[in-house]
Amino acid sequence: MTKKNNIYKNLSQLGGSSKSPASPDKAKLEKVPNPHTDVDYFVRFTCPEFTSLCPVTSQPDFAHIMIDYVPGKFLLESKSLKLFMTSFRNHAGFHEECTVSIAKRIINEIKPKWLRIGGYWYPRGGIPIDIFFQQGKLPADVWVPEQGVAAYKGRG
Repeated sequence: MTKKNNIYKNLSQLGGSSKSPASPDKAKLEKVPNPHTDVDYFVRFTCPEFTSLCPVTSQPDFAHIMIDYVPGKFLLESKSLKLFMTSFRNHAGFHEECTVSIAKRIINEIKPKWLRIGGYWYPRGGIPIDIFFQQGKLPADVWVPEQGVAAYKGRG
């Protein structure tokens, strides 16, 4: 195995079929080495069709989740993130719990220099709820675009 391939040997989900985990607690977030630790740069993941379950009614809740980060030594492996995010389809939690727990799991796994998550939740009971979380210090010369998710306007 070459040195390049050897750094990916611990990835258990990439390159094959994988089932969605039954819950976020059973999901495995994976990381890969950051190939550019000599510079700071910005990474964005967008999950426009996120779903979870209301802990009271068990009805589905829908959100547009944006995850922004500046990597440290590691990058978040995208397939493991996709499987982690889909595991919330079976998870009953309020919007705040879901949004912040996503951020905390990512921070725990890859220890980014800076992370911001925006959870733009569609109305429940007629009220949209947006959840924002940020941790770390944004490096001085990193360009961070706006998340660009419009506030909910209903019919007009």
